Amino acid sequence: MGNHNHTHNFTEQFEFSGKLKTWTLIAMVVGILAIAFGLLTGQQERTYANLLLMAYYFTCVCAAALFFIALQYVAQAGWAIGLIRIPQAMSRVLPIAALVLVIVSASGLLTHNLYHHWNAEGLSDPASPHYDKIIAGKSGFLNVPFFLARLVIFLGVYSYFASLFAKYAEREEMEGGLVFYDKSFKWSSLFLVIFGFTTPIWAFDTIMSLEAHWFSTMFGWYNFAAMWVSGICTITLIVILMKKAGYLSWVNENHLHDLGKFIFAFSIFWTYVWFSQFLLIYYANMPEETVYFYKRWEPEYLPWFWLNIIINFVAPLLILMARDSKRQMNRLMVVCIILLCGHWLDYYMMIMPGTVESHRGFGIIEIGVAVGFVGLFTYLTLNQLSKRSLVSKNHPFLEESINHQI
Repeated sequence: MGNHNHTHNFTEQFEFSGKLKTWTLIAMVVGILAIAFGLLTGQQERTYANLLLMAYYFTCVCAAALFFIALQYVAQAGWAIGLIRIPQAMSRVLPIAALVLVIVSASGLLTHNLYHHWNAEGLSDPASPHYDKIIAGKSGFLNVPFFLARLVIFLGVYSYFASLFAKYAEREEMEGGLVFYDKSFKWSSLFLVIFGFTTPIWAFDTIMSLEAHWFSTMFGWYNFAAMWVSGICTITLIVILMKKAGYLSWVNENHLHDLGKFIFAFSIFWTYVWFSQFLLIYYANMPEETVYFYKRWEPEYLPWFWLNIIINFVAPLLILMARDSKRQMNRLMVVCIILLCGHWLDYYMMIMPGTVESHRGFGIIEIGVAVGFVGLFTYLTLNQLSKRSLVSKNHPFLEESINHQI
């Protein structure tokens, strides 16, 4: 481990073993038991809704890490290179997260526990008693083969880019020079364009189509903001915990300050999109739009509805506004944990009111499934992180990152 003067140990390797590994495995077992409990007590809809929530969250966080890497290349930013190994490890987990999300969505469709608003018998057949004019109008887009094809293609393309960037990072590590940096730059530019255009559709499909009568053109950006904040919070949290464990000696408060600025800025952006969507629907007062918020204003959801905005907006606003608080590890760590829970609640409010008809509530299934997925994510990410040294020695901007000051 590097001592904390100017000599840093750039061959530093993270070891993933012992208690930490055991705890992640225990968390996964808790998740499996919670899923079994939900399915065996006849709460299929609620269990599937929670599986979708966590599979989507898991995939979003890994995709945000990939977006983070591509952004650093395209902006030719040097500051983050000292901690780039962490989003790299997260992005390598993306193919597994994507697979989990595809399996959950597909089985939810086939068992009619998810997406039954548009995937029930006779909705687009004018002769059927269940005929639904709105759903029939959308059936060219919302049908099982096309839905699954889009999901598989989008997540497949993201996963391909994740493995491509990982390969380039490895080659750069071995060979040095600028060849692979230039390739990463070019492919990152392409990735950002593809990601920008497909993320909203992915959010429309996976989450918005749960309530297929309703739509909002802002929903994709609202989801993107949530994804980006949760991704940055996860990266920051891992950096802080690694530093506390004695790793990453070259990461200092200047790097934390930059991560803190991202968290602060995009929490405000998330609020802006959330509030714009809410306000437009509120004052237009059109029945086909207000139905969405009407459900979320039922007594059982109303406290969560307001808590969501308080946690995700007021907490970062009050705690991270001052410059110093972005540079303090403990304060930043608390904000990251609050926001990761806050965005879980955000996804909960997007998914639950429109999917779960009976057995609503908050309890063993919600907590257990969340714990299980956190265990799975932590296990896979730390496993990837332990495979390489913690710094990309041959990155052309490494020196800039180590001497980063703001």
